Amino acid sequence: MSRNQFRSSPAQSPTAQSPTARAVDVPAASRSSAARWRDPRLWVGVALVAGSVVAGARVLSGADDMTAVWSASADLAAGQTLGADDLEATRVRFDHADDAARYLAVDDDLPDALTLTRPLHAGELVPAGALGEAAGEDSVAVSIAVAPEHVPTDLVRGSRVDVWVLAESTLGQRRSRSGAEVVLEDIAVLDAPVVSDAFASATSRQLVLAVPDDDEESLAALLAASGDDRVRVVGRG
Repeated sequence: MSRNQFRSSPAQSPTAQSPTARAVDVPAASRSSAARWRDPRLWVGVALVAGSVVAGARVLSGADDMTAVWSASADLAAGQTLGADDLEATRVRFDHADDAARYLAVDDDLPDALTLTRPLHAGELVPAGALGEAAGEDSVAVSIAVAPEHVPTDLVRGSRVDVWVLAESTLGQRRSRSGAEVVLEDIAVLDAPVVSDAFASATSRQLVLAVPDDDEESLAALLAASGDDRVRVVGRG
């Protein structure tokens, strides 16, 4: 037998085997020895979720603090009687309940036969103090300023009063009892807003009175006396 018969063919050589037939060494899988709860990324995610929950809760609680009150849907003039078309609901957050009580709440019934005692601009909230009773057909609404000490403390709209005027000659004679006269008797108070509602100074109190339109003499005396602190208002109970 010749030496060539014992020679291996190239296809049977170990160095010529196909790559797919090779054995691949794969390292065994191992678990991380560090606990997942120690991963700072986990805590960052928890913090983000907790912050979102807190922010959402604050938004919802803030929405519950909003109060729906009426505001003017357009410019409104003094003496105008309010109707449904003149008002629109506006949600406002008030710091104190006393502040909210100064305005007309949407949940409350609108007063009947009440008119504006001062003008309002479109979008302005409607203060309860800016409303008064409508003057009758035989009377006119007259607004005067009176010193607070010369007005009953319990005076409100709807009260009945007498209006006294001091004579000019008695201004320097405070002890005189003959220098005052009644110029208006048993008239209605259409409105008596507090100082903050009337935007007046702290030294005066605004009153809106229903004065008979045919009593021009009394009206003239009232207007003249209100300018120099000679008006005295007496409640009739």
